[in-house]
Amino acid sequence: MDELEFMRGRVYGADHDDPGPRAGRSYAELAGGPLDGLLLDVTGSEETEPGEGVRLRTEIGRYGPGGRSVYVPRQPGGRVYDWWGDVP
Repeated sequence: MDELEFMRGRVYGADHDDPGPRAGRSYAELAGGPLDGLLLDVTGSEETEPGEGVRLRTEIGRYGPGGRSVYVPRQPGGRVYDWWGDVP
């Protein structure tokens, strides 16, 4: 199993011992960029404005440790967030 296959179906920020989705939660798929294929827990986010997307910490983006990757919803209320780019 390669690294990309290993990452698919895992939830961003989840415990390494239990990385999968949980019942009763809502998830969006991250598309593109360093977090491609991960799921993002968006439970309760329907009540807030999506704004400019989400900035997620990652060590595997352009800026390394401490950097963030920005993902924005493909469409309002959608379940796919597209990679916009990396920020320090």
